Amino acid sequence: MINYLKKLDWYLIVSALLLCTIGLTCIYSISLGGDNFLNFKKQIFFLICGAFLMIFLGFFDWKGFRDNPYLILTLYAVSVLLLFGLFFSAPEIRGVRGWYKIGFFSFDPIGITVIILIVLLAKFFSKRHVEMYKIRHIILSGLYVLIPFALIASQPDLGSALILVAIWLGILMVSGIKLKHFILLILCFLIIFSIGWMFLFKEYQKQRIIGFLAPQTEILGINWSQTQSKIAIGSGGIWGQGFGKGSQSQNGFLPEPYTDFIFSVIAEEFGLAGITIFLFLFLFLLYRVIKIALLANSNFPRLFAVGLAIFIFFQAFIHIGMNLGVLPVIGLPLPFVSYGGSNLIAIFIGLGILQSIKIN
Repeated sequence: MINYLKKLDWYLIVSALLLCTIGLTCIYSISLGGDNFLNFKKQIFFLICGAFLMIFLGFFDWKGFRDNPYLILTLYAVSVLLLFGLFFSAPEIRGVRGWYKIGFFSFDPIGITVIILIVLLAKFFSKRHVEMYKIRHIILSGLYVLIPFALIASQPDLGSALILVAIWLGILMVSGIKLKHFILLILCFLIIFSIGWMFLFKEYQKQRIIGFLAPQTEILGINWSQTQSKIAIGSGGIWGQGFGKGSQSQNGFLPEPYTDFIFSVIAEEFGLAGITIFLFLFLFLLYRVIKIALLANSNFPRLFAVGLAIFIFFQAFIHIGMNLGVLPVIGLPLPFVSYGGSNLIAIFIGLGILQSIKIN
């Protein structure tokens, strides 16, 4: 047991836990304004569960995934069924059917679906690494992504659906896709986006994109959220307004401060100093993930680590971009920081598989 614990990447573990501590601090601060600490208590529970799973999964040999394609396909099928079941069993919350309600808790299957899809793509491309010049492999892998993408986008949750595409493209690039094939994919996405704009996008999704492109026209409309977010960030200055003293987050002006706009809470209450600490820890964690990828001695662990890094980075990139007003609001959490157990536990499961890769 002691030898096992020594082999763990403690730099990765500590950086993840420190990021979660930043999140808990912000959630507690927001809870002060409403004098309701239920979310804070639930987030502590989620963190304990996630940390336990990370350590627990490190005991297992990751080669069990690589050598058992039927297990991977079974997990993939279960995740697809869970996504499909949302349309029948999940309550509609703000126009989205994205969570199973279980007592006081909600379960969002998207996070675990992403991890399973990363495992599946890592397995798929590790077996076909030398045949990436064949377009049929790209098409087949795209079909694996298309099914959960369509189900998630139909909730509607465009932000989470785009994460799947980002992971797929990232793993394709690392696997050695040809440039002409990559350009062809980009052209296909542009065509699909055009079709989606005309026939599939909800009106509020169109308004968010239009409001993003022309922010001066919708300050009190669809851009209200980002306007308040930018006010919160700008008011933080270098050192911030102080813990529990953010005017926007404490007085209810900042929408969804626990989740979609928690980066603004960091900036408002802890200023540029707090943002710098967060970014340092976040980039250091990504560095440890990429380092494990570079030290891996085969394609499967390397591709899995890359997929996990893309998952974490893309979520943070979009979240921060939304808060700064440089990207449309599409509702993505800030990894390790935003309130929510499903996403947090899914990421810790990914880190647990990564620990297994490092140890074995």
